[in-house]
Amino acid sequence: MEQTKRILLICRDKNLNEIIYFCLEGWGYEVCILADEVIFLEQIKKTEPDLLIVDFPHPYKERLNFCQQIKNDFITKSIPVVVLIDRRQLRKHLLSLEHGIDDYLLKPPDPLDLRVRVEMAMRRTQYSFYTNSLTNLPGGRIIEEILKEKISKKEKFSSAHIDIDNFKYFNDRYGYLKGDRAITQTAYILHQTVQRFGTNKDFIGHIGGDDFVFITSLDEEEAVASEFIRQFDRLIPLHYSKEDRVRGYINIEDRLGAERKIPLMSVSVAIVNNRGADFSNTVQINEALASLKSYLKKMPGSNFMVDRRLADKGINKRSEAQTFLKACRRKVCRGKNTKPLGQILLDKGILNSDTLEKNLDIHFRRGLPLGEVLKDSGVIDGRELAAVLSWQQRS
Repeated sequence: MEQTKRILLICRDKNLNEIIYFCLEGWGYEVCILADEVIFLEQIKKTEPDLLIVDFPHPYKERLNFCQQIKNDFITKSIPVVVLIDRRQLRKHLLSLEHGIDDYLLKPPDPLDLRVRVEMAMRRTQYSFYTNSLTNLPGGRIIEEILKEKISKKEKFSSAHIDIDNFKYFNDRYGYLKGDRAITQTAYILHQTVQRFGTNKDFIGHIGGDDFVFITSLDEEEAVASEFIRQFDRLIPLHYSKEDRVRGYINIEDRLGAERKIPLMSVSVAIVNNRGADFSNTVQINEALASLKSYLKKMPGSNFMVDRRLADKGINKRSEAQTFLKACRRKVCRGKNTKPLGQILLDKGILNSDTLEKNLDIHFRRGLPLGEVLKDSGVIDGRELAAVLSWQQRS
């Protein structure tokens, strides 16, 4: 059962209190009212609201400072703040309201506006709270909700867990900034692959660290996994130095002081679906994925494996999964591997690695073609870009 959302109303206008309280309570919210002249942060923490509605009387500076305190405090910073402001104050103080404020309503608020703004503020905060700050992809809580919904609706689907092999060693060797860039590019590759080979109902998420998830249809699972691996293996090695890339490994020293050769990053993609039998809960999905991932991690290079839930208990599932894995590995090797645009520009001396990395960050986060990003930033002009793209297609 979903927990009732609690809203804290900070307002000393009794008439306004009554109107807002009547509306919010009627919509199913739990409403607490603080009408004191002086509001302390500890009162907010004790109330534990899901949203704050703050009346801005005239003069309003004390309340504005208070809203800023809420956003600066570790415990309360994620609470959305909606302010009530007089129309005469709005034009004069709108820009200053940005600090510590998530939204505003004119007094007295229209009931429909009030409901929409409250629900939107809560939805935005809930989404941002459960998304990964590096990739902006939904995190574990949202992933679980999506799976639960599909199970309850008895939809047929494939759930895949992606794990980057040897990422920790890369992170230790090259530093967290380059590690973050590799994670960001992995998210971008996954997004582009699902867009091209999946459906508009597909979902991608970032559990955290080097673990990702995609949920797709039964028909698209192989195509998405195969193309994702192909693009990952084509692009991710470029995060290494040329020397490490040519060698195909990095040298590290273990805890005992012995030198080890660690292969370049690869990916293991474990996939389960409910083609033959339904899942009853997310625990079953996670256990099946963990079992497959454990098996895949023992294999060199990038691989994916599909474990179909079979209605016939007499079929040897592990044997079928191993056979299917071999077929998948052959498919992964197909496709033309053109040299990436950024690498071509580096090789030709048109730009340096710092400039490339700066523009790659924009490319990954905004989803714009790298050539367009480089052209907009003045690194390369249109004629040079056209010539390089033409050479890339011929090579």
